[in-house]
Amino acid sequence: MDLSDLKVFETVLRLGSISRAATQLGTAQSKVTTRIRVLEGKLGISLFERHARGVTPTPAARRVLPYVARLSKLAADARAAARDDGVPRGTLLIGSLETTTALRLSPLLPRFASACPHVQLTIKTGNTTRLLNDVLEYRLDGAFVAGPVDHPDLHQRPFFHEELVLVTTPSVRTKDLAAIGPLKIVFQTGCSYRTRLETMLMEMGITLSEPQELGSLDAIISCVSVGLGVTLMPRGVIAAAARDGRVAAHALPPSRTAVETVFVWRKDVYVSSAMTALFDLIEFWP
Repeated sequence: MDLSDLKVFETVLRLGSISRAATQLGTAQSKVTTRIRVLEGKLGISLFERHARGVTPTPAARRVLPYVARLSKLAADARAAARDDGVPRGTLLIGSLETTTALRLSPLLPRFASACPHVQLTIKTGNTTRLLNDVLEYRLDGAFVAGPVDHPDLHQRPFFHEELVLVTTPSVRTKDLAAIGPLKIVFQTGCSYRTRLETMLMEMGITLSEPQELGSLDAIISCVSVGLGVTLMPRGVIAAAARDGRVAAHALPPSRTAVETVFVWRKDVYVSSAMTALFDLIEFWP
């Protein structure tokens, strides 16, 4: 099978339309149709059901899809390995928790750009579940997520240790929580710290109302500062807001608040000089 045919197949499946796929690929719709039919002929199966609204992938197409990403990544790794002379270069697409990006990676990025000027580093933020899925599906070279991670297809390497603190409006003291009625927790959608805080508060006998899910750290801090809820965050992330008196940070038992951030990557991918350089910079960062 031709990798370019597989790319066309993946684009049509993702967009659900041959015309939209042609637009994204910068080619004629007739050429996309021909490439799909050629691939179907090679496989001896139908990949799409055609209808007025576009196309729908067949069950066979969905079974083929995971191999497309794997084959594309394998080809890219082969090219990278052939060209890798030990000098960091090329692209590096890394995922990270937003808290890790803000607290740990932001100070490192200028140094990495200076040390590795031929590397195009891109950081994509998300929650642990989404980032792990993106790594497993070859959409990311690796990601910083909340550990530990136990998956047979992934390597993991610990890098950062964080102390989580309970964050409230300054007018609230920890001992007052049970007395203020149903408590709303505020998190980003899919946050890995949410279950930890929910369990802790319920064990304290605190009734929880429907959680508020927000899209950014700034929005969460603003929401907490005016008393609309509480959250759990690394101490360093809210240090400035606490110093300014916008929020209060409450220390909790280490058994509940010690968390390790690990870097994960697939076991079957090539670890480039660019990724090794990133590892080294983080490892020796004071």
